[in-house]
This record gives sequence, structure tokens and C-alpha cells, in this order.
Amino acid sequence: MSTEKNSNHEGRADESELFESEKTEVQEPVVEGETNTVDGKDSDAVDELVRLQEELVKAKDQTLRVQAEMQNLRRRSERDVENAHKYALDKFVGELLPVIDNLERALQTVDQDNDDSKSFVEGVELTLKSFQDVLVRYKVEPIDPKGQMFDPELHQAMSMLEMPEETPNTVVDVFQKGYTLNGRLVRPAMVVIAKAADK
Repeated sequence: MSTEKNSNHEGRADESELFESEKTEVQEPVVEGETNTVDGKDSDAVDELVRLQEELVKAKDQTLRVQAEMQNLRRRSERDVENAHKYALDKFVGELLPVIDNLERALQTVDQDNDDSKSFVEGVELTLKSFQDVLVRYKVEPIDPKGQMFDPELHQAMSMLEMPEETPNTVVDVFQKGYTLNGRLVRPAMVVIAKAADK
């Protein structure tokens, strides 16, 4: 009986080993299949995550570009408005300058020693002074470059004279004053410049 029990016990041990090995064999493919499915899902999730991160980077980049563009547009608009305010009088000032030129010419040509013309001279001087005060108030400044070096940005050369005593390219006479409005040229000064004597 002990042999039977022993063989029975051995049989059960064989059966349990067999059962365990079958159980393991049966479970292994299921576990492997689940792992493959999880790996596939993980791979898809990783791909999706990478794609979303790339889209996020692109969206952030686009947002920064739009913000920079908006800031540039705002600055440009502010500058345009500022320039419109600063230089709105440009054309108007240009139209007034001949009036000032004529008043200055009138003072140059009138005989100021004559008693009959004193009241006329005073009237023209007062009118000219009030015009000039208004121009200064609106940041219109005259360019009177006599004795200065010629500057093509501010002066227009009308003629050149041989003047050995003067430095070449020096303004020796001004036909007509120039003017600037807020630092921007409205009209160049018309000038005569010195040139070196020909040898």
C-alpha cells in the first residue's frame, strides 16, 4: 500500500507538475499577447504625445510671432500717428515761407533812414516778428548757414565763387533761408559757396 500511496503521490506530483506546466504554457501566450497589445498602445500613445508636443511647440512659436507682429504694428502705428501730428503742418508751413521771404525782402529794400517810411518799416518788422514767433511755437526753425560748411542735406548750392580768402565749400552768401519742422527739412537754404581759386 505504501507503494501505491507512493506511486499515487508520485502520480499526483506528476499531474500537478503537468497541470502547472500547462497552466504556465496557457498563461504565457495570454500574457505575451497582453504585453504586445500594451506595447502597441504605448507606442501609439508615445507617437501621439510626440505629435502633440510638436504641435504645441509650433503653436507657441506661432503665438510668439503673432505677438511680435502685433507689437511691431502697434509701434509703427504710434510712430505714424506721432509723425502725422509732428509733420501735419509741413505743407502749410511750406506755403507760408514765401510770405516771410517777401517781408524780409521788403525790409532789405526800403530806405530805413527816411522818416516817411519809419512807420511802414515798424509795421513790417512787427508783422515779420509775429510770423517768426508763431513758427518757433510750432517748432519751425530757420536755416541761415552763412559762414558754415556746405551741407547737401540742408543747403542747395545756387552758385560757386572763387574766394581764396575763404575755405572751399564754405557758405558765403544766402539767397533764401531754409527751414526745418521738428528737425525735418521743409525747404533747403539756397546758398552761394566758396571754391578754391583755379591755378
